[in-house]
Amino acid sequence: MKKTWWKESVVYEIYPRSFCDSNGDGIGDLNGITGKLDYLSDLGINVIWLAPVYKSPNDDNGYDISDYRDIMDEFGTMEDYDHLLEEAHKRGIKIVMDLVANHTSDEHAWFVESRSSRDNDKRDYYIWRDPVDGKEPTNWGSCFGGSAWEWDEKTGQYYLHCFSRKQPDLNWDNPRVREEVFDLMRFWCEKGIDGFRMDVISMISKKPDFVDAPVDDGIYGNTSLEVSYGPHLHEYLKEMNQKVLARYDLMTVGECGGVTTEHAKKIANAEGTELGMVFQFEHVSVDGGPDGKWYKKPMPLPALKENLSKWQRELDGRAWNSLFFGNHDQPRIVSRIGDNSPISAKAAAVALYSMQGTPYLYQGEELGMTNYPFKGIEDYDDLECINAYHQIVEAGFRDPEELLEAIAYKSRDNARTPMQWSDEENAGFTTGTPWFHINPNYREINAKSQIYDPDSVYSFYKRYFALRTDSPWKNLLVYGKYQLLAPEDEAVFAYIRYADEQKLLVVCNLSAADRTFEVPESVQIDPSLSLLINPDESQLLISTYKDSRLSRTLLLRPWEAGIWAV
Repeated sequence: MKKTWWKESVVYEIYPRSFCDSNGDGIGDLNGITGKLDYLSDLGINVIWLAPVYKSPNDDNGYDISDYRDIMDEFGTMEDYDHLLEEAHKRGIKIVMDLVANHTSDEHAWFVESRSSRDNDKRDYYIWRDPVDGKEPTNWGSCFGGSAWEWDEKTGQYYLHCFSRKQPDLNWDNPRVREEVFDLMRFWCEKGIDGFRMDVISMISKKPDFVDAPVDDGIYGNTSLEVSYGPHLHEYLKEMNQKVLARYDLMTVGECGGVTTEHAKKIANAEGTELGMVFQFEHVSVDGGPDGKWYKKPMPLPALKENLSKWQRELDGRAWNSLFFGNHDQPRIVSRIGDNSPISAKAAAVALYSMQGTPYLYQGEELGMTNYPFKGIEDYDDLECINAYHQIVEAGFRDPEELLEAIAYKSRDNARTPMQWSDEENAGFTTGTPWFHINPNYREINAKSQIYDPDSVYSFYKRYFALRTDSPWKNLLVYGKYQLLAPEDEAVFAYIRYADEQKLLVVCNLSAADRTFEVPESVQIDPSLSLLINPDESQLLISTYKDSRLSRTLLLRPWEAGIWAV
């Protein structure tokens, strides 16, 4: 397997609006990030994935871009960005930008021209269609609720927006659009950035027939089936690779909702002709309901293990995995898999990050930050859950109270509350009025109280990342093969990592109760390979308990998780 720096890195996602405010306006900014680089360096991360900081009217928190070559006023200036990049590089930290190229803001100059008239030179930069029977061209639904089509009175056509109506989809079938995107990518590469995380990149090629989609919830068709993995996706990604990506030393990861392992093996192929990695979301969807995500129920561990293991098996040697539980689109993992306790945050980290792939850590995960105690729908900022609530309730599909409980559990806003830096007012995030709710538990959960506490979640992550990036076990943890143990166990996640003569046993009790796990004497990998496991000759590398001991019959305390060399 080809070795690269981005396979051996630890990535930390920053949601700038909620990370650190340097000027007291209540909104996180670029200078706030620069001021925390030493904190991140000490943690042991070496890549920052920066959520969008481009010029934007902020209909969707920066994922609606009005100018790709400028910085959002609230975040600072291009000079502030250049300073952040320079200071990060001084500390050996690379910067990966969030490339949002499936759509723009409706305030982008391209769209302003496109909607000005049907014969405008940029009309075909976006996807316009005539009405069908006096209404929308198809029954497609927006990911944020409502129709995916918006009527434009001036030109008498609908334009496609798979997200907010202020986020019109670009027409990638137009070669001029592709060249525009490639050119703006070169602009950032020439600045010296180190890669791109590509937002909903699997949607840039739509199916050409534009027909109605199956209806899952009785309102709109499932648009994702029609707008993802179209016939030219791989062609366009290869063109991007040839014209931009291959000319720089970059980390690239594509957000690919609904991606299969077969798609992933093409997009993130080992030959490097498209992208380096994909984000897949199957594993964070196994606790969904019959018609989507808005249900509150425990994460079923056997299903989670089966899914993660499938990706480990099928991508091994063919493509590269990305390892994440949390990001700006997911609720806090310690509230989803864990029980909000620090030790459950540590156990989840061992279970996930000991697999093959590049670890992605979302801001605050290293502190065990939890979900926010939302009450009414008026507490939220995120368009996705607000629109879903009104759409589902108005249609009479769900009980409002039960739906609110599910939204509080799953909302993306849980990840977007400000970073908890200290027990001071506003959690040390700002000296002004914070743009969004601060979790009231910031006096107990904050960076200041954890940095020098050897038993804290932060210190545990620091030790774990050192094990993964700078220890004799680095090569095995990054590149080694994977074998799941006890797939049907409803509380214990256990597996083997092996390479050459090294073997690691990972055992994680992901429950708040005592459990017993029988360590096998040997593990049959294939007809020609059997791995022996001798607890008496094991070495503990890290554990959520200081006195963990490996034995054939392993008695696991609540949230006990460890890695042993065996």
